[in-house]
Amino acid sequence: MIFLEKDGTLINTSPDNIYYKKVLKFKEAWDSGQQSFTIHTSGSTGIPKSQTFTRLQLIESAYLTAKTFDLHEGDTAFCCLSVDYIAGMMMLVRAFEIGMDMMIVEPSSSPFTGVEKHLYLLNSNRGKNFFAFVPLQVQTLLEESDKFLDTLNAARNILIGGAGISESLHQQLQKIHAPVYATYGMTETLTHIAIKRVNGSEQENFFTVLEGIEIAQDERDCLKIKSKTTNNEWIVSNDIVELIDERRFKLIGRFDNIINSGGVKIQLEKVEHIGEEVLAKIKFKGRFFAYGVPDNKLGQKLILVVESKKPLSNGNDLGIIFSEKLPKFEIPKEVFFVEKMIETPTGKIDKIKTVNAYVLPQIPNL
Repeated sequence: MIFLEKDGTLINTSPDNIYYKKVLKFKEAWDSGQQSFTIHTSGSTGIPKSQTFTRLQLIESAYLTAKTFDLHEGDTAFCCLSVDYIAGMMMLVRAFEIGMDMMIVEPSSSPFTGVEKHLYLLNSNRGKNFFAFVPLQVQTLLEESDKFLDTLNAARNILIGGAGISESLHQQLQKIHAPVYATYGMTETLTHIAIKRVNGSEQENFFTVLEGIEIAQDERDCLKIKSKTTNNEWIVSNDIVELIDERRFKLIGRFDNIINSGGVKIQLEKVEHIGEEVLAKIKFKGRFFAYGVPDNKLGQKLILVVESKKPLSNGNDLGIIFSEKLPKFEIPKEVFFVEKMIETPTGKIDKIKTVNAYVLPQIPNL
């Protein structure tokens, strides 16, 4: 763990740790006044790529977050996201620019584990902590220990990004009293440009863009974004949205998550949403995803890939439950169980690698 105070005082419990050396190297680059930074995408939605941003763009993003979430000098940022990618890097930049203290731990699925004796630094700072997680991290913390719930409730705000929030996690989040927000953003927009409250009495079913963010749709109904962080140039996403007004939108799914099965177009996110209800009926709370694999007859066949060491139920039973919720052509034709999903460096499921490694070898004549 690294605890870095705003005045530069540094506590490093593992000085030989390669990851912490990487964090300090970035701090040196920032303190030196370096004017450009190259950031890599995680590759969860395609081939990983790199993009270079100016120091000013990073600063604009940092202050936009500070204004949105009322962050101040002397608050504490908890960074458990990889600084190799935009979400973790921006946690560092926000702390440096705003003058926040910062606790940094090596990324893992359970970010409080191993640093329990240091959590008093967060618990004693109740209402002045800023947390950011991926969904798996929050779910693990809530399932592991009630004492971690106490630390989560010491936050002023908690952000969850990088992947969608499942219905089971959404229900668990209601145990947290501190405000929790789902975020929408990408590397190209320097993390979040829109947020949605997901717990408590003020939760919403739409995203609201941050101040100064412009949004629109392209001819595919995909979201376009323009702001100071994008150098006032339009960034075109592959996310299909329903625009409510000039500041609010509902996320429908990714344009590249539509498959064509027997001439019928299927939005995979719709199947996954129903899949949460189906799997909840058999008391399953783990990870899964819908996918389209090559098929000689249909062109693409809809399947479900479930992370489990053993089959949860007879595939026919799952099909019957799906048939109660979806039209025939949107019911997964086959369910595959894998012991462990392959993940990207940022903790997202790498669907392409998982399917290639564990699913396709089970399908004959491919």
